[in-house]
This record gives sequence, structure tokens and C-alpha cells, in this order.
Amino acid sequence: MRSIIPDYLTEVLDAVRPDASGEPAGYIPELAAADPERLGAAFAMVDGEVYGAGDVDTEFTIQSISKPFAYALALADRGFAPVLAKVGVEPSGEAFNEISLESDTGRPRNPMINAGAITVHSLAGPAGLNATERVERVVDGLSAFAGRRLRTDDAVYASEMAHAHRNLAIAHMLRSHDILVEDARAVVDGYTRQCSVLVSTRDLAMMAATLANRGVNPLSGEQVVPEPVVRQVLSVMFSCGMYDAAGDWGTQVGIPAKSGVAGGLIGALPGHVGMATFSPRLDNHGNSVRGVSLFERFSSDMGLHVMEVPATARAALRTNHVVGSGPEALRVLELQGGIGFAGAERVIREAVDTSYPETRIALDLTRVHSIDDVARRMLLEIVRRLTLDGHEVYLVDPESIMPDPDPGDGGRVTVVDSLDGASGPACSG
Repeated sequence: MRSIIPDYLTEVLDAVRPDASGEPAGYIPELAAADPERLGAAFAMVDGEVYGAGDVDTEFTIQSISKPFAYALALADRGFAPVLAKVGVEPSGEAFNEISLESDTGRPRNPMINAGAITVHSLAGPAGLNATERVERVVDGLSAFAGRRLRTDDAVYASEMAHAHRNLAIAHMLRSHDILVEDARAVVDGYTRQCSVLVSTRDLAMMAATLANRGVNPLSGEQVVPEPVVRQVLSVMFSCGMYDAAGDWGTQVGIPAKSGVAGGLIGALPGHVGMATFSPRLDNHGNSVRGVSLFERFSSDMGLHVMEVPATARAALRTNHVVGSGPEALRVLELQGGIGFAGAERVIREAVDTSYPETRIALDLTRVHSIDDVARRMLLEIVRRLTLDGHEVYLVDPESIMPDPDPGDGGRVTVVDSLDGASGPACSG
């Protein structure tokens, strides 16, 4: 049986594909030449499972999506106080390339705008690194977040440096306030190399999942940055990650996020999932048009607004065992706790990864105290697909936790109060 989640991703990609509004970033020749029809989306779970659809393995440059990760590295390498002394955390309400500095200190308002990100780049790694060593530290750190070795795109780097006049002006302004204490051009050069790192949508989803997983890369198990750093980074992403559209994003989508002018967009929902999309056409804020639409769908379809989602139970699937033997054997998937998207995904994966010899299967909700709407729909779709695969499916639900247990077209389920009641013909749904 095929998993529901890639099917869902394919569906939402098809829904946004006709939107041809916006343009690739025109002020950087290499980015302006990007194929505007590229489109991909990926989810990376905090245990390392990755789902994708579309152009998830096409590489493009990370651009401003590098900002939260470089900020995490600087906080981990230098400590909070030295970094906060140089870069604030307040939303600027301005475009990403504004010269947005505090009037009294010259400090950039946050690390997600270019002025802050250039400063953050200068703080990556321990004090005393030269420019080349600092770039190596940043690329190493981004690679640790992704779980594989990343590299830079020299053509994009050269194209950006040839048109880096505004960033150079910002850096010289920072130098005049002693926010930067070294050669401004060398810092901009390193920052541009940071932005030129090549990633895929799959990489970005895993990087976001590392943030969602308290700084531990789900693939390698490496603690890339400490937990307090992750909290700081996600907080700043939530309030500042989408530039002058951050307020609309926070209320409508509600997922800590960061965009890049190559068309990438990431979101990290703590404890649940890292998400990424890729589509090169940008709106007037510098955010991917179709990427924003996709995240709006993700949030509304799956109830992922950070202010809505309860803490997930990592062990949503308590047991997977068999009761009885022979033709009357019953496979029991026993669930527990509060079930949301991440918990339902774990049950889906169990069902997809296992070929059940038993004809009869029961989903036991006896120990479940709540189930949200997206989890209900996901589990009922699993019921439907199990039915189509020839299984007789029971729902053990003594407290009526599952409202309206209709698995839809072709699905059948029998709702019972206990496992003892899992017998007799199934009722059509």
C-alpha cells in the first residue's frame, strides 16, 4: 500500500501549479535564468522519514534560507551575549535589503535581514578565524544541518558578487558603527559564498527538521546546535523570517519560516516536522509565490499553526500485536495519547511498511484521549486503503474519540467498544 502523504503533496502541487504570477529574482543574472516551472515540496519527520513530490532533488542556491542556520552557528560558537550585542531580534517591517539599523547603536534590527545576516556571518566560528576559515565553518555547519556534505555554486557566487553593491554599502555602514570590526568586503564575500551553497528541497526539509528536532539531525543523530539556540532561532524565524510579510505569515500560516530569493521556503514546526518547497517565481516581498500558497495549504489542511498544535506523543503507536491465531487472528494497532499529524503519520508508516498476513485488523483507540481532524482523516484513509487491500477493519473506540468514522468510497469499518467485539461482518462506510 502506498502512503497517503506523497499523494497529498502531489495534489497540492497540482493545485498551485497553474499560478504563473511573480518572476524569478531579476537582479542576479544567474537566478534570473532559473526555470520558473520548477516546483517541489518535501516533509521531513523528526525521526528521519522524508516524503516528497515534484522537483525535490533539483539543486538551487540556499540564499537567505542560510540566515537562520548561520545565526544558530554564531550563537553556538560565540554565545548569546556577544551575538545579541551585535544583532537585535526585533522585526524591522522593511524589505530584506534595507539598511535597517538602530539609530543609537547602529545594530541591525534582526538576523533575517541582510544587515543582520552579514553581521552574523562575521560571528560564525570562534573568534580569530580568517575569512576562508569562517566560510568553511559555515559550510560545515550547513552540511551538518542537512545531514550530507554541501558545496557552493561558484557561478552564482560570482554573479552575486558582481552585483553586491547594496550589500557592500550595508557592510561599510556596519563598519562605520564598529558592528563589523574587519574588512567589509571580505565579510560580504564570505556572506555571498554562504548564500551560494547548493541545496535541494529534500535537503531543506531535513535542515528544517533538525530545528524541529531540538537541534538533532534526524539522519545522523548529531546534536548540531544546543536546544536553547534552537528556541532562539525558531522564535526569530517566527517574527522576522518573512521580512515585511512576517505579520501576515504569522497569523495566517503560523509556522516559523524562512524564504530565499532562489525560490526556496522552509518551515519548522517544533516536535513535528520540517517542511520545504521550491518554486522560483517571487512576489514583491521576495518570497516564492507558489511556496507561500503551498504553506497556506499545509497549515490549513493539517492544522499546523503553531498556536493550534498540541504537543505530539512520540510513541503514538503503543503496540502492534496479534490476538488469536489461524483464520480468526486479529492484528491490533494500539494507539495512545493525543493524535495529531505526526502521530497519524507514524501509524500510516507502520501500515505501509508491513505486509499483514492477517485478514482482520483493528485500530485500538482505547488509550487515545484526543484526535485532531487531520489525524482522523488520515486514519480513515488508511482504513479505506486497508479495506481495498482485502482486510476487514475494526475501530475499537469505547469513548467515541473518532467522530464520523466514515472511511469513504470503497472503505468499510466496524466500530466496537472492545477487542472482544471485533467480530462479525464489517459495516459499509
